[in-house]
Amino acid sequence: MPDPMLQFVRLAQASPEKRDVRTRRTDFEEIYRDFGIPQARAQSSRCSQCGVPFCSIHCPLSNNIPDWLKLTAEGRLEEAYEVSSATNNFPEICGRICPQDRLCEGNCVIEKGFESVTIGAVERFITDTAFERGWVKPKKPRRELGISVGIIGAGPAGLACAEELRRIGYEVHVYDRYDRVGGLMIYGIPGFKLEKDIVLRRWRLMEEAGIVFHLGADIGGDLPFADLRARHAAVLVATGVYKSRDLGGPGVGLPGIVPALDYLTVSNREGLGDAPAEFASGALNAAGKNVVVIGGGDTAMDCVRTAVRQGARSVKCLYRRDRPNMPGSMREVKNAEEEGVEFVWLSGPEAFLGESHVTGVRAIHMHLGMPDASGRQSVEPLDGSHFNIPADLVIKALGFDPEDLPSAFGAEGLEVSRWGTLKVDHKSFMTSLPGVFAAGDIVRGASLVVWGIRDGRDAAAAMHAYMLQQQTALAVAAE
Repeated sequence: MPDPMLQFVRLAQASPEKRDVRTRRTDFEEIYRDFGIPQARAQSSRCSQCGVPFCSIHCPLSNNIPDWLKLTAEGRLEEAYEVSSATNNFPEICGRICPQDRLCEGNCVIEKGFESVTIGAVERFITDTAFERGWVKPKKPRRELGISVGIIGAGPAGLACAEELRRIGYEVHVYDRYDRVGGLMIYGIPGFKLEKDIVLRRWRLMEEAGIVFHLGADIGGDLPFADLRARHAAVLVATGVYKSRDLGGPGVGLPGIVPALDYLTVSNREGLGDAPAEFASGALNAAGKNVVVIGGGDTAMDCVRTAVRQGARSVKCLYRRDRPNMPGSMREVKNAEEEGVEFVWLSGPEAFLGESHVTGVRAIHMHLGMPDASGRQSVEPLDGSHFNIPADLVIKALGFDPEDLPSAFGAEGLEVSRWGTLKVDHKSFMTSLPGVFAAGDIVRGASLVVWGIRDGRDAAAAMHAYMLQQQTALAVAAE
């Protein structure tokens, strides 16, 4: 049988078809259509099967990408799913929201004239097919260990850790302050990138595996942190970071200037049928408004594209650097531009106009100077280049910082870094409190979903090693 691979020399790169921009601007459904089997097989066959797969090296999960591409090209889809899911707890989610252009696809060794393999689209296709054909099963243990663990936070890191520990045989309890499982995947990421049924489907599967979820949990309040530690042999803190970074300048406290996560959460709740009051009142609804989003990351892209769908009069993204220096996915920037978003590059806010409500942003043009200590070019204002942008709604998308967890949890002795993240031993994932571990954004700072999954998996392995050690010590002491 001839080798089906190395077809990049005759087959052009092809991504899944996008829905018509005029239609997708009006709803929150995912914008990409699904690959069919012929397209998925053809695009997978473009893989060069290189000896040193840079796609895998630059994937935080070290996914065996060339292996499942080859299996897909050969039509062995169930095997492709088994290989894909062996290293990734949520491949259908990563296939949708990972910035592949900065990770696996961006490091594909196929020369740029031929363009990279569309890895993310194939990853999504494999797992969606697996769900359709009933290949995806709950990760139930072969035997119960009779040992209970607690996980605080039902985001990517917490869920990945929960699934791995449950598979081993632990009794896993997940505590989250929200009323649904998923963290930012359910409330922070809009449906046009990740439809909520995809996340809710995983939640149901994890419940079938025997994982117990305690939603609306008030850790440090109704449920003291000390009581939680007493209930479980080990505890993982995977709360993520939700505190929005703030802006300075005159007028920054005016009504109508809102944090990105507040805006996205209300929009997602509206889509889920919760009918939040902030949406109905118009306070966090862009309909009919001139919207300015400040920031250049993926959260800013989520905000501008959400505002378009809510029926904003105009949507502008204000970013102090230029397009090549934007931290967000270039794919998202392109999608936003197609949908009518205007980017105001090399510009930053100086003040906010208005008396009882924001009416505009006073901005100034910037230019890029010499590289700073981090290697990025410094940003310097151009004298006399001020200009005003009309705005009825200003959304701050400048990133996130951790909350003060030791105070929130009432957990004395829980040490934090100078950035406010939890301090851990980076080999054992243990915090300064014995038996208390931490993983995900609460340790590394605001990052990608795929890094949260990686941290959750690694933390599960570390917690398992710790609990085995504790059991051994107890057995020795009993002799």
